[in-house]
Amino acid sequence: MSDRTPRAAGGPGGRGRVLVARLDDAGDVLLAGPAVRAVAAHAAEVVFLAGPNGRAAAELLPGVDRVLTWRAPWIDHTPPPVGQEQVDGLVARLRGLDEAVILTSFHQSALPLALLLRLAGVGRITAISNDYPGSLLDVRHRWDESVDVPEAERMLAVARAAGFTPPPGDDGKLAVQHPLPDITAITGHFFGVGAEADKGAYVVVHPGTSAPARNWPAERHRQAVRELVEDGHRVAVTGTERDLTAYVAGDDAADLGGATTLAELAAVIERASVLVAGNTGPAHLAAAVGTPVVSLFAPVVPAARWAPYGVATVLLGDQQAPCRDSRARTCPVPGHPCLSQVTSEQVVKAVRELTQ
Repeated sequence: MSDRTPRAAGGPGGRGRVLVARLDDAGDVLLAGPAVRAVAAHAAEVVFLAGPNGRAAAELLPGVDRVLTWRAPWIDHTPPPVGQEQVDGLVARLRGLDEAVILTSFHQSALPLALLLRLAGVGRITAISNDYPGSLLDVRHRWDESVDVPEAERMLAVARAAGFTPPPGDDGKLAVQHPLPDITAITGHFFGVGAEADKGAYVVVHPGTSAPARNWPAERHRQAVRELVEDGHRVAVTGTERDLTAYVAGDDAADLGGATTLAELAAVIERASVLVAGNTGPAHLAAAVGTPVVSLFAPVVPAARWAPYGVATVLLGDQQAPCRDSRARTCPVPGHPCLSQVTSEQVVKAVRELTQ
């Protein structure tokens, strides 16, 4: 559990303590931001329930007062066994909440968490459920999952169904809390760029993804970095896989692999002119800080739902490839054709398009 300093300007508080849950990855949590702000406009306190991979993103969302972390056996990519002690522990932490808004992807069920919320005594629960929820939900929001709608809008629709309308003037885009950390110690060594530097100081290339099926080949990333530098750009390579970032950066770019927290990464991306990344959390982080994205998008999930939301984007990758809509984490098609056919020249051209 991570306690946050209460936000200075919360809602009127008439809806009490409200839980917002999104239990998967960082990008999914960032896309929940507009829904969270709608809840925060009416609640005395917003408690966010995140999975371990989403906690750092939840801590960046405007409107969140407190973050609880729990690894859900029905959602986590490497699910733990269901244990009485863990379930009892979560139920105990959920007691005292007045309402809950459960946010799920189209392939996830809200009902297991709804059951635990009922056991915790939560009085009003809202979620999408096309399956019969019985007494587990108070507001059952039906959704046509055959229609591709941006995930941020889909989640905001759930908050609206619960009666949480966005605050006046909210643009519905992704956002993170400011101020972000001072990154002088991280980028200053390479570029002389700190937190107050003008936007556009460099291009960020983020070669890693959370699933191998979404990876553009490392050698293509390395070639793109070299060609971006030849085209006049300074380049920073980011990520948690230090061997990968070192290889991609080579002698041409700043290797920031393993050097940033998620909040620091947001600050690095905010100062960039463009982010080059796959369908992964940093692409949504770029959207949250207003940085354009060259999106190397494998169509294992629909781009109409999961492409960077609300920022200028150039989408690369064959969106009609045989892996389309497979939700595969490892590429099911020999040769990985959806992304392996994307060239470094296309990436450089896309960066030019977004920076002109």
